[in-house]
Amino acid sequence: MADALAIFPWWVILIDYVLGIVMWTLIGRTAMGIFLPETSSFFFMRFFVRSTDPIIRMFRWITPGFLIPQLVPAFVAWFFFMVRFYLMPWLLGYSVMGMLSFPLESEVAAFIYKVFTPAP
Repeated sequence: MADALAIFPWWVILIDYVLGIVMWTLIGRTAMGIFLPETSSFFFMRFFVRSTDPIIRMFRWITPGFLIPQLVPAFVAWFFFMVRFYLMPWLLGYSVMGMLSFPLESEVAAFIYKVFTPAP
């Protein structure tokens, strides 16, 4: 996180974390929806449905009617991806931003690397 703060202002990191959490929660709902119905009593599915329903309702006006209901969260997540990886860098004046260039994924990748890399 200290590296990210050296590169980006704190408000950019906060916005990215919020948008990233929403995006990954929508993707989680899509993945869980492959195996479970929306009405499932499984805790994680109830959480994904309850936390993402308001966001999906906000995007209802732009969501095409031909999408099957299980893919609607992935479609909405795509908008959050586009904002995070294309619109935010453009608004901040960066010419190119690639995968893992924003703090949320960088922190997760660093944690995974630290956990699975054997000590020297």
